[in-house]
Amino acid sequence: MKASQFFISTLKEAPADAEVVSHKLMTRAGLIKKLGAGIYNYMPLGLRVIRKVEAIVREEMNRAGAVELTMPVVQPAELWQETGRFEKMGPELLRIQDRHGRDFVVQPTSEEVITDIARQELKSYKQLPKNFYQIQTKFRDERRPRFGLMRGREFIMKDAYSFDRDQAAAKASYQVMAQAYRRIFDRFGLTYRAVAADSGAIGGDLSEEFQVIAATGEDAIVYCPQSDYAANMEKAEALAPAGPRGAATQALTKTATPGKSTCADVAELLGVPLNTTVKSLVLATDETNEAGEIVKTQVWLLLLRGDHDMNEIKVGKVPGLAGFRFATLGEIEDHFGCKPGYLGPIGLKKPLKIVVDREVAVMADWICGANEVDFHITGVNWGRDLPEPDMVADLRNVVAGDRSPDGKGELAIERGIEVGHVFYLGTKYSKGMNATFLGDDGKPAFFEMGCYGIGVTRLPAAAIEQNHDERGIIWPDAIAPFTVVVCPVGMDRSEAVKATAEQLYADLLAAGVDVILDDRGERPGAMFADWELIGVPHRVTIGDKSLKEGVVEYQHRRDTAATKVAVADILAHVKGRMAV
Repeated sequence: MKASQFFISTLKEAPADAEVVSHKLMTRAGLIKKLGAGIYNYMPLGLRVIRKVEAIVREEMNRAGAVELTMPVVQPAELWQETGRFEKMGPELLRIQDRHGRDFVVQPTSEEVITDIARQELKSYKQLPKNFYQIQTKFRDERRPRFGLMRGREFIMKDAYSFDRDQAAAKASYQVMAQAYRRIFDRFGLTYRAVAADSGAIGGDLSEEFQVIAATGEDAIVYCPQSDYAANMEKAEALAPAGPRGAATQALTKTATPGKSTCADVAELLGVPLNTTVKSLVLATDETNEAGEIVKTQVWLLLLRGDHDMNEIKVGKVPGLAGFRFATLGEIEDHFGCKPGYLGPIGLKKPLKIVVDREVAVMADWICGANEVDFHITGVNWGRDLPEPDMVADLRNVVAGDRSPDGKGELAIERGIEVGHVFYLGTKYSKGMNATFLGDDGKPAFFEMGCYGIGVTRLPAAAIEQNHDERGIIWPDAIAPFTVVVCPVGMDRSEAVKATAEQLYADLLAAGVDVILDDRGERPGAMFADWELIGVPHRVTIGDKSLKEGVVEYQHRRDTAATKVAVADILAHVKGRMAV
């Protein structure tokens, strides 16, 4: 491509609503242009990146045996009503009506449609396994779209769905996809981690997120540098604390802590480590009748170490705590006789269920609230001052320095951006839509399903968050809008520069390199600034002065200075750097 025939439109300043680096640079580099809140035009440079992402995804999905199709963006509500998601999904699901008053949705995902296809087309176990995928536009009506393509309303995703005869086969299909995703993300040239993720209500361990590592990432990724252990914060566990519990050495003492309602404040006042304090969290669960009316409420007390935070996903899996809520002030005062800030398990007004974190269960001489304003209790010990806990569970978020659950080192935490997810669905949708096939025993059976997504338009934004500097974007070769840019200086004034530039351009094209020749006649400073902002990884500069020496200048986007290379060697040099 020649720049004079292409469309390049760069900006010196980012729009005022751009909050993150990727949004700022994608807009300034002319990759995207805002049309509405969370809705963007993919401009020619941006579309080239997206197409390269799609090509890699498509090649590896095909290699893994998946079959491509395309499902409509607008889908009949009837299918979504079969699974109950038409009513259950919130306002993120855009619901519309046609001229006849029939309900439709602008799909954010396609489980219902693909399950409908399977129940019509896959009649026998002999047709299984099957994996269908699409690369398609989606819409999610985000309440507050922000961060450009990181959290837009309209976006492009690759979503795939596998259909199998039983759980064993479904797990095998899952592993095929998990390996295909590793090949895909390896080819993107990004630093990423595949982390174990929570499987939600379906349960099980077959769920992994693919996270691009970036300091600006919204997700916390937990990993062990000494082993292969990696999980997101919702799923991550530390090694269970070793026993036995220490013996009591302090007397139980009611201690004045005026105005100190947090564990940190109490620890500072008493001059003790924060990890000797215990925080009280009060939750409630409600039983309802068929009319949805609350008929019974159970109040729970959770005890965590003062320096730890509750993990809501883990808490929701404790028997009896599914669907929990935080207790009201009235419920707290009714059971503790005290307002929050000074709560504890000793001297309760009403009985409740107590669940303690594993770390608290092995503590001795700990500190908690006295259920009286401005007072805490020190020297608390299990068995002596209150009964042994009825229920012990892992309730907390891990922290850096915790022991890895595989025992091979300490956990570290870094930030990541989720760009892919592989997930075992089971029979959730096949049962909801009565999607069956005939098994080898001649009886109908529900499909075992998996789903596998990649955020095609989110991935370039994540790549930029990971790869940029003060001058602009730094693309990996695999997804750069152009791999090489040839920058002739004074091309309109020098036949030698023009001839050398056009010959190198032709040679690179013939070698299959995605190259652009900047023949716009821009001044060197403006030309270089454009390509550094756009982030093309390889640049060759050709000028009269260097040609008289028989050389041109090569510079990788990450290099601090240009390298002089003989004209005769430049093609091989560029190809060699591309292979690194």
